[in-house]
Amino acid sequence: MEEYLILIVRTLFLYFVITLIFRVMGKREIGELSVLDLVVNIMIAELAVLAIEEPRDAILHTLIPMLILLLVQLTTAFLSLKSKPFRELVDGKPTVIIHNGKIDEKAMKQQRYNFDDLLLQLREKDVMNMAEVEYAILEPSGSLSIVKKDDTNRSQSQEPLSLPLILDGKIQLDHLAGINQTDFWLRKELRKRGFTNLKEISFCSYHNGEFFIDQIDK
Repeated sequence: MEEYLILIVRTLFLYFVITLIFRVMGKREIGELSVLDLVVNIMIAELAVLAIEEPRDAILHTLIPMLILLLVQLTTAFLSLKSKPFRELVDGKPTVIIHNGKIDEKAMKQQRYNFDDLLLQLREKDVMNMAEVEYAILEPSGSLSIVKKDDTNRSQSQEPLSLPLILDGKIQLDHLAGINQTDFWLRKELRKRGFTNLKEISFCSYHNGEFFIDQIDK
């Protein structure tokens, strides 16, 4: 009887500990988990199972590894906020699979993403005809974001896809190249709008001739 009571108490205790750990780690949908998030979650779950299966083992032998994993997760989350290269290393970055209606087979190969995957995810978005797609972006989470072609004629100067030109105060040169513009052009346009220090800008995008600019909170 005492053994069953210990098992119940340990199970309830670990349930509340794991719930608290996941709350501290922050809110993120299951489908949006990065590889590191997934690894940490699996390891914590395995530690909990071992602790329940071995009721005679000291509970600290489970809690200490869990706290270490929590510390690792918080540290990587902090570094991801401060460093875009680190964020891309840990989480990856979006990949444009279809651009202006043209499939980028090279990008698909780099992501080990095949046509069966593409067609499956298009069907999940209720797209049965690939000819309807103007842009398709494979997100770091593995989900596919799509932009359909307009039913009406759209002028060539209009872009349905808005890419960030500045993130966390840093210019995204590859996105600038995608709209056939340069670092000099961007700085000139921002100066016209009263922005001289790029490090004060958290996010800047350009869409159909208009800028969206958000400054870093002080």
